Amino acid sequence: MDQERVKKLVRELIIEVGEDPTREGLRETPERIANMYKEIFSGYDSDSELSVQFSEDSDVVIARDIQFYSMCEHHMLPFYGKIHIAYSPNGRVFGISKLVRLVEKYSKRLQIQERLTKNIADELHSQGVKGVVVLADAEHLCMKMRGVKNDATLSSSAFRGIYENKEEKAGIMSLIRQRSSDLPF
Repeated sequence: MDQERVKKLVRELIIEVGEDPTREGLRETPERIANMYKEIFSGYDSDSELSVQFSEDSDVVIARDIQFYSMCEHHMLPFYGKIHIAYSPNGRVFGISKLVRLVEKYSKRLQIQERLTKNIADELHSQGVKGVVVLADAEHLCMKMRGVKNDATLSSSAFRGIYENKEEKAGIMSLIRQRSSDLPF
């Protein structure tokens, strides 16, 4: 990302909305926004590092409540929430930090929630696991701040491999939605 060009464009936008970019509170805004965009759109240049795996097996691995923040590609306003990932390993498991990095890789882009969910499931499934489920629950500021101005949330899901089977899908969904306080151990 060309930081200098972003600063120039933000300065022009400030003028277009009717503000004075030389005003004390706005003087450094173009630089702050350029730095912020570099961070929040870093997913285009990131690697989820899924190639780092450990020899271990388990019937299912579930990572709940992976917090994410993304930017709606339609209005460039944030949407945010939690992603839950379940997968059935095939002799190798991923560290939880790799799953968090995978979420960041796709959430730190101009995005829609449905594609975010699909991208995460597709990349994880491409690593040879038996099955993957990704659930995303999010709030969208593009809907809260403008348009219908409603507090509704959106849930999206993606199923790959063995979890595309109706019976497997129902069982894994029940496990994902369980809270740790509800588990028998």
